[in-house]
Amino acid sequence: MEQPVFKRIVLKVSGEALSGQTGYGIDADTISSIAEQVKEVIALQVEVAIVVGGGNIWRGIAGSAKGIDRTTADYMGMLATVMNSLALQDALEQIDVPTRVQTSIAMQQIAEPYIRRRAVRHLEKGRVVIFAAGTGNPYFSTDTTAALRAAEIEAEVILMAKNKVDGVYSADPFKDATAEKYETLTFMEVLNKNLGVMDSTASSLCMDNDIQLIVFNITEEGNIKRVVLGEKIGTIVKGSVN
Repeated sequence: MEQPVFKRIVLKVSGEALSGQTGYGIDADTISSIAEQVKEVIALQVEVAIVVGGGNIWRGIAGSAKGIDRTTADYMGMLATVMNSLALQDALEQIDVPTRVQTSIAMQQIAEPYIRRRAVRHLEKGRVVIFAAGTGNPYFSTDTTAALRAAEIEAEVILMAKNKVDGVYSADPFKDATAEKYETLTFMEVLNKNLGVMDSTASSLCMDNDIQLIVFNITEEGNIKRVVLGEKIGTIVKGSVN
């Protein structure tokens, strides 16, 4: 049996990754592909928690820039993540992967409230846990949610799934042909070079709690499994270079 290098992971999926080639909404083929890749990892007896963004439906910062109150805009973004989480839950359960959605905002008719001990117990039983509605607070991104939940459930790594981008570059590779891909980085380098991998709050949380980050392309089939098995794809971000 193939041996994974991680026991418990947090998979961070951006909203844009769920939209496929369209850039907006939820693409059925894309979300089915992600679900199949998660199933491959579950088969390795790896415990999987997922944090989903909402940028394919609504961005709080963009809404705020158009005149909507920032707190209101951020709550709208949290609701977008719930929609994405329910879609991903449905895709997983259609292929017989037991899944629970836990929200930071109480929505008892559609999901469980986030309770750390319950989340850990689900993971131990082989269920995928999807954390929705961010942290439940405005002004915090889903990147910060991923870092916070990873620390709380004692995950070893955050797998940051990107759409079309296969790692961290010195500049936007679609706009700058001279952009160089980094194989490894430290969180301090990410912050000092303003690389935009994740926001400063999330980076600090990962650094302070010794949580590794791996940035990779999710659109290539089987990449989640490859990362979990220790293949060197994407960019690894750690607390130190050692």
